[in-house]
Amino acid sequence: MVELTPQEKIALINQNLQEVLKPEIIEDVIVRQNRPLVIYWGTATTGRPHCGYFVPMLKLAHFLRAGCHIKILLADIHGFLDNLKAPIDLVNFRAEYYRYVITALLEAVHVPTDKLEFVLGSSYQLSPKYTMDLFRLSSVVTEHDAKKAGAEVVRQVENATLSGLIYPLMQALDEEHLGVDAQFGGVDQRKIFTLAQEQLGRIGYKERAHLMSPMVPGLAGGKMSASDPDSKIDILDTPEAVKKKLRKAYALPKETEGNGIISFVEYVLLPSSALENAEGKSKFVVDRSAEEGGPLVYENIDALKADYQADTLTPQLLKSAVTTALNGLLAPIQAAFQANTAWQEIEKKAYPPPPGPEKKKKKVKDKGSKYPGAGATAAKEVAKDPVAAQPDGGIDGIKEGIEKLDVQK
Repeated sequence: MVELTPQEKIALINQNLQEVLKPEIIEDVIVRQNRPLVIYWGTATTGRPHCGYFVPMLKLAHFLRAGCHIKILLADIHGFLDNLKAPIDLVNFRAEYYRYVITALLEAVHVPTDKLEFVLGSSYQLSPKYTMDLFRLSSVVTEHDAKKAGAEVVRQVENATLSGLIYPLMQALDEEHLGVDAQFGGVDQRKIFTLAQEQLGRIGYKERAHLMSPMVPGLAGGKMSASDPDSKIDILDTPEAVKKKLRKAYALPKETEGNGIISFVEYVLLPSSALENAEGKSKFVVDRSAEEGGPLVYENIDALKADYQADTLTPQLLKSAVTTALNGLLAPIQAAFQANTAWQEIEKKAYPPPPGPEKKKKKVKDKGSKYPGAGATAAKEVAKDPVAAQPDGGIDGIKEGIEKLDVQK
């Protein structure tokens, strides 16, 4: 692979980003210091990863191509702090599940994973030094600023717990404790990034650059969310499920703004196709019959948007083409899952099925103990179920008709 010039590296790092804070830090590291830029991307290990994760994965591919060193933070403690989105007894399982998924996602878009470093948040966030830094930062950041910083990331509820205020402070501190030059995330993280730039200096730590990708709309319009099954496609969804969800997706004819399917083509399918060939050229193909004019081939998003606005490319044609392309991306990931029993076991532990509805107990009519045959009936019931277990593990007393219970059986 041809070595990029410093300016080509910077251009690739900035490609498809919505905003960059402190770009001069990136230029200083790459041009003047002439060393790899160290970037971290973090993800709270809460809900199941969905296809929206392809967006940051493709940016990580750009960073790696530009010679950057990437640290992926599996933020298990953050997941617990965010209004208990991930119960503490599940966060470790979910962190391990995320590691499997992220590795498979990167391999699906032909990114070499040997240049990545995975870091579990709890591996350093429970250390005395980190804890003291958190105390120091909390002494200079106001409640108002902490709440404002997490407004678009931490779940907002009435009478919120203090954990939501700790979350953005920890995300800021992670930059120092991971030893990075820049942090990458969605534009919804901007207020946390600003907090880090404004406050880390007050406890003696340097500023970092911040790289922000745009937010890709969900299938139902609005932000793609792991908690809304109608807004996203799960990594392990079957081809039939993908087809069904895309068929129902929000996509008005001729309307490109807020169209999650077009955004997915722009930020996932076109960039991923460029990684598949030596020339690095993007290509997205929409099949049409000969009567309709034959296939439509797009090498950039502007041409696709123009055809969509002219109704040459209809919602039905677009959905069908995206279904084919996305299922092609997911196929190797799902094959890897099916071939890996350890990954399958972690998936069951990380996302156990919810308990089913309680069965209604049949009411037994109390006839008293004086009716004919009462003693024999009681003896039969005791023989079948002499004791009743309680929810706390205790035992309900011996039933009428039995003088002694043999606990040795």
